[in-house]
Amino acid sequence: MKKLLFLLAIAGFGVNANAATLKIATVTPEGSQWMQDMRASAAEIKERTNGRVQIKYYGGGVMGNDTKVLGRIRIGALQGGAFTPSALTNQYPNLNLYGLPLVFETEEEAAYVRERMDEQLRAGLEDAGFVSFGFAAGGFAVVLSNTPVASLEDLKGKRVWVPEGDRISYASMEALDLSPVTLPLTDVLTGLQTGLIDIVAISPIGALVLQWHTKVKYMTELPLAYTLGFMAIDQKAFSRLTSNDQKIVREVMTRTYKNFDRQNLVDNRDARETLLKQKIELVEFDQEEIEDIREIVAKSNRELGEDGRFSLALYEQMLDYVSEYRQSQARANGDPADQPVADAGDN
Repeated sequence: MKKLLFLLAIAGFGVNANAATLKIATVTPEGSQWMQDMRASAAEIKERTNGRVQIKYYGGGVMGNDTKVLGRIRIGALQGGAFTPSALTNQYPNLNLYGLPLVFETEEEAAYVRERMDEQLRAGLEDAGFVSFGFAAGGFAVVLSNTPVASLEDLKGKRVWVPEGDRISYASMEALDLSPVTLPLTDVLTGLQTGLIDIVAISPIGALVLQWHTKVKYMTELPLAYTLGFMAIDQKAFSRLTSNDQKIVREVMTRTYKNFDRQNLVDNRDARETLLKQKIELVEFDQEEIEDIREIVAKSNRELGEDGRFSLALYEQMLDYVSEYRQSQARANGDPADQPVADAGDN
């Protein structure tokens, strides 16, 4: 039998040394539109590589939290996962730059910065050992709670969820004298059910997909943090594909993530309306207090950069682009008082 397989391999039949199955984990539930689109991309890759590259997805968090998924990637049981930036803080901390609290004010502002910095971050992630195909915006996180949150005082004494590994958000919560509680994404729904946490911040579409909206009563909108997601595949596993197959995977998945990036913002707005229709009450945050909070977290952000939690140079580059965008908008609106973005380092 072994001799027959050897002869078939020589003849080019049945055995392919370059065939590979990429096993990818995600918390996204089976049956969701994201999973349907990802499986459609996997089918296209399989067809265009004549079956040499197959992608198998494990949805619904069945492979465990981010720490477990990364552990499985290290031992080769998985080849990649769908992550948020905080998951890969230890591997490439600069991914957290976009999600720094209260840096951006609008989606357009974030898009302007991303157009100029996405490629740097993607290349940095690849240097850190993970192949990625671009980032998909999740929109701004909203505050979901069971008691109204209209001011910083309303947050005091409440247990505020911080993603596992997100040391930046944890430091920001501490700077505001709040009570952060660290949990992996997979445990948040249970945390809301049991009262382990009182308040979460997530995009409306994320809240719907993960069903967190079923455990809260109020939603407070403020540009707290810009969210995004991405796929990361272990570079060693990816390098085992032929160069032509790598090109096909990159082409298909980059296109898929560009579509996600565009569609997610539309879906996020629709999700917001869905939340409101499901009797979640909208709460307005004190606008004057936002500026006070912005100043506090800007100081915390800069201190984290100075401590080496992320590149201070990239952080300053990001703020320069934010200022550039705001000044261009001010000029377009005929406003002569175009000021650079506030940062604790300017004080």
